[in-house]
Amino acid sequence: MKSDIHPEYRMVVFQDTSADHSFITRSTISTSETTTWEDGNEYPLAKVEISSESHPFFTGTMKIVDTAGRVERFERRYGRRKSADPAAEEASDETTD
Repeated sequence: MKSDIHPEYRMVVFQDTSADHSFITRSTISTSETTTWEDGNEYPLAKVEISSESHPFFTGTMKIVDTAGRVERFERRYGRRKSADPAAEEASDETTD
């Protein structure tokens, strides 16, 4: 193997900002922030928006993480999503009248 071509592989704390959950694992990610972990040592800190703690697949709940107005931008561009069942759409129109 060539020397000095591989990134540094070290312990890093990942913090899920939407669920206020942190975990530590090994990674090559480069970060400018650091934090003190439960063992008293200081580790690099990487902030993430979604982890297994807040992801809808793992938690069973729907949660929209909208950091840059993605949903609004999609709706402006393509409009709101329509129902696939026309009968259900008509029934919802009758209840709103």
